[in-house]
Amino acid sequence: MLRLLADENFNGDVVRALLLRQPDLDIVRVQDVGLAGIADPDILAWAAANDRIILTHDRATLPDYAFERLGASESVAGVFILNDRFPVGHATDELLLIITSSEQAEWRDRVVHLPL
Repeated sequence: MLRLLADENFNGDVVRALLLRQPDLDIVRVQDVGLAGIADPDILAWAAANDRIILTHDRATLPDYAFERLGASESVAGVFILNDRFPVGHATDELLLIITSSEQAEWRDRVVHLPL
């Protein structure tokens, strides 16, 4: 099962829906691990060190920092970028499909916009 890190501004309703549908899901929020208010490069570094794929709505800055890391030959555990206007139910379904049908290593060093 995938190990996930929800970005600080990621929709909490999606996180709750994921946990309702998959109670054993390995997901933490940035706020839960003491990273609230921390800059994107530091969040990416923490996620890589802890092998957690980042869930974010941030299309503006986080992907650029992820590509910067990759350009510097530093790994990224993976980044899933969801449009914040994507309905909660559809976002949950899309994420659960990926979570249950893929392996952590498949997403390493990838930045993916969802839905696929």
